[in-house]
Formats: sequence, structure tokens, C-alpha cells
Amino acid sequence: MNDQHRSEGDINSSPQRQAWQEQNLDAASRALLDADRRYFLQQSLSTPCLNGLQHCKGIYLEDLQGRRYMDFHGNNVHQVGFANPKVLETIKQQLDDCSFCTRRYTHQKAVDLARKLTELAPGDLNKVLLCPGGTGAVGMALKLARVATGRHKTISMWDSFHGASLDAVSVGGEDVFRKDMGPLLPGTEHVPPPDEYHCFYECYERGGCDLMCAKYVEYILEKEGDIAAVLAEPVRSTPYIPKPEYWQRIRQACDRHGALLIFDEIPHALGRTGKMFTCENFDVIPDMLVIGKGLGGGVFPLAALIVREKLDVAGDRALGHYTHEKNPVACAAGLAAIEYIEEQDLAQQAFELGRHALETMQAMMSRHALIGDVRGLGLLLGIELVKDRSTRERAVEEAETVMYKALSKGLSFKLTMGSILTLTPPLTISRQELDQALAIIESCISEVEQGDRHVG
Repeated sequence: MNDQHRSEGDINSSPQRQAWQEQNLDAASRALLDADRRYFLQQSLSTPCLNGLQHCKGIYLEDLQGRRYMDFHGNNVHQVGFANPKVLETIKQQLDDCSFCTRRYTHQKAVDLARKLTELAPGDLNKVLLCPGGTGAVGMALKLARVATGRHKTISMWDSFHGASLDAVSVGGEDVFRKDMGPLLPGTEHVPPPDEYHCFYECYERGGCDLMCAKYVEYILEKEGDIAAVLAEPVRSTPYIPKPEYWQRIRQACDRHGALLIFDEIPHALGRTGKMFTCENFDVIPDMLVIGKGLGGGVFPLAALIVREKLDVAGDRALGHYTHEKNPVACAAGLAAIEYIEEQDLAQQAFELGRHALETMQAMMSRHALIGDVRGLGLLLGIELVKDRSTRERAVEEAETVMYKALSKGLSFKLTMGSILTLTPPLTISRQELDQALAIIESCISEVEQGDRHVG
């Protein structure tokens, strides 16, 4: 398997996964996986599946054998935890009141959700479009950028993920989605991401980050002259955490050259980074903000495009027109999730727990040569494993072993870029549970360093 295929997550066809399944799954679990494989198309990262679930609640998943796992993956939908009582109660009530809103009509819950989003969003991001998923919301943003600017070119980043549809993979930068797909959208320029640890421009060999990656974006904006938008995740899920000056510089460059700045915050908005919106960590207001995943309360697929009021310029055409655009049950779930985040002050909790986790991870790094770097913003955390700190060579096999060892000890997380333990727990997690999870990771790293590659 090409290591580039590991950028978005751990692969589903590795020998280590097969070994873990052989040692941990009973006959009933295997039967379910066989049935799943029989009826679903196989695809990288997804099917064949790892295991089967029968329950989820709070920070935990429960498989068919009754084993519980702290979920530090969650597809990033679980800001308020799984089966959040407030969200479920609201959904049940809404199903009785009004279960669907057909096209050409609106519903009070949809209006309430749109109003709430505009109240929360920074600056003059005062207009909203809803749709069932983040990929669709990215598509709407791309179309609106074309209408608003009269241009079609974009700048986005290699290794980025913006969804799996053809337009989204065109602006995305991951080989596993783009390879051999034939013609993609024209005019989609790509630049290296602001990954200081593996900087394409080798800034770490020049004494530290000098924003060369931001300068290159500026250079393209100037030379092309007709870029419609810069589209990016303000923080990549690995995570790559750029300096605030990076986005401030690109914001200024977009303004100079008439390009829009679109932030894809689908995985992280609504509190994960210690702020309600990720861009607030950088003191930068984009022209468009795309959110999703956690917006549905960990139950419903729901996403939103939030834009500056001056971009309400496409009234003569359809940007989305999705069947479930204003689904009252989904909107009720979204409102309940946001209310719960505010009532429990989960963004502040993410900030405080994230700071504690980062300190713990830094202490782990001092004890383990396998850890090359640790980073985090709120409860978006990453531990990068390397074969050698001086060369920064990715420890891909070692990271996969750590992941499956942790799974056997009751902790689930994903790998990104092959070697980064990416940790995104529910924002409802307690400090004790967070410490328990980090202790599991450290014990697994210790075992690997000592030569134990057993994953069962």
C-alpha cells in the first residue's frame, strides 16, 4: 500500500489489522463483517470494516462482544458525546411535532438554527445555507465563489481533505481520493501545507518557520491574478497548527488580489479547538465558513455554509437545493447540540483539558525517543512517531502497532499521515478519562520501543 494512501487515516487492508481481528473477534462479529463485506462495495479506509458496534454512549463505543472503547476518533461528530440526552430528547420531540419540511417551505427550527449560527460566527458572517453533509457544503462554497468573483481558479493544499465528491477531491490534496480519477476541476492550484515539522521548504533546517509557505500562496495569487478563492482547513486534523501570522498574511493577500478566503472547519468547529470556531484562534475572519460533522449532535448528518452578508449574490440560481436542506429534525438536533456546548461551556473545557493533555504529551516525549513531536489546539491533539528524531523519518509500522495495541486496551483513535496518533475525544470527557487514555498510549509506545509487536 502506497504510504500516501495513509494521509487521511489508517488503512483497512493491513496485516496488522488482520492480526488484530484474528485475535479479538468472535464468530458473531465475524459473521456481521462477512455480511457487510457481501453487500457493501469495498473501498479504501472504510469497507471491509474493522469490527461491529452495538451501542455508543458518552465517550464510549461498545462492540458486539460487549467490550467498551474510549473513542478518540468518532469521525469528529461527537463534540457533545454519543447519545447525548439533550440531543436525543429534542430529536424525539421533533419527530412527533414535524418530521420533514418539503421544498418551497421553511420551518421554525431551520430559521432558529440559521439565526444561532450567525450570532455565533465572527464578523459579518450573517448568511447561511444548510445541507446534509460537509462535502455538499464545500461544493456550495465553490459555486458561490465563482458567482461572486466571476473567476473559477482556487488555491488549496496538498494532503488536505474537503470531501469525497469529484469537486471536493479536485480541491483536496490526498492521493487516495484523487489517484486515477481522470479529469478533475480545472484551475485547482495546490500548495504545500503549513506543516512546520515536515516543512516542504525545510524551515527547520533554516532555524525555524519563516512563513515561506504563506509567501508562496501570496506569490500564486499575484502571478495568477484571477484566483477566485483560497480554500483551506485552518488547522489540519493531523494536526498542523500554523502560526497566527500565517493566516493573517494570507487574509491580507486575498484582500489585495480580490480572492475570497474559505475556511473548511467541518471536523473542528463548535468548540474542539478551545473556541467555537477554529478561525478565532488566529484572529482571522474568512469570507466563508464551512462547518459540519458535530453540528448534527453526533446523530444526524448536517452541515452549514456561513458567509459574509455581501456574498448573498446568487438568488437567480441554485447553490445547493438539497432535499434535506431544512430538515426540522436535523435542525433541532443542531440547535440542541449548540445549546449543550454553550450550557456546559465545552469550548472552555476543551481549552483547559487540551492544555493539560499537551503538557502530559510533552512529558511523554521526554521519556520516549519514538515520539518525534507533539502538538495540540484544544482537544485536537497529535503525537507523531518517528524512527529517528534527527531525520524525522515517519515510524509508520510502529504507529500502526501502537494503534492496535491501544485498541486492545480499550482506546480507539485514528492515524493520519501514517505516523501521527490523532486524538479527538468528545468534549465531554473528564480529566481522569483523558489521563487514562494518555496512559494507555504511553504504555503501548513503551511496549513497541521494547520490541513487542503483538497487537492482540
